[in-house]
Amino acid sequence: MITFGIVSFAFILGVGLAMDAFSVSVANGLREPSMSIGKGLGVAGTFGVFQAAMPMLGWVCVHTLVEKFASFSSLLPWVSFLLLAYIGGEMLWNGLKAKKQGVTVNDLTLSPKVLFFQGVATSIDAMSVGFTIGEYKFLVALVCALIIGVVTFVISFVGVRIGNRVGTKLTWQADVLGGVILIGIGIKILISGVLG
Repeated sequence: MITFGIVSFAFILGVGLAMDAFSVSVANGLREPSMSIGKGLGVAGTFGVFQAAMPMLGWVCVHTLVEKFASFSSLLPWVSFLLLAYIGGEMLWNGLKAKKQGVTVNDLTLSPKVLFFQGVATSIDAMSVGFTIGEYKFLVALVCALIIGVVTFVISFVGVRIGNRVGTKLTWQADVLGGVILIGIGIKILISGVLG
């Protein structure tokens, strides 16, 4: 049975899990200040889908592969770190290259491949939420995951719009700043994952 307490719990989880996606969304908005509202909704939707899917994947693992997943879960922070460090490093490099070549930030666009990897990297730690909701029946767990996804979607879209507004005032610095943000998030995920 879905109660107000479960909905509130899922909402709070969603806000907590969405913070990395929010930061990456701001970086994406900085990188592409002329991004259309439709593309911004697509970016936010990507993060929302991944944040909803990962807890359900964790829930499935709890009910099928608990022992195998437990050993794999220690690698999740490293995977997130490597993905974000790679994407952030590439953005940083592109920003510095753009400065040298005199390219403006409007020439830099977010590719679907980069967005996919960002979605995976920012949501992979949400897989462990499957342990938290593992005691719930499938339908209740699904509702929790959907709430997490919707909260992430809204927060990510706000992040994109904030980045768009600030990004219009920047040139190549937006890519450098976005790259530093992504690398910083990767380091934060790694440290919190390793140190518990």
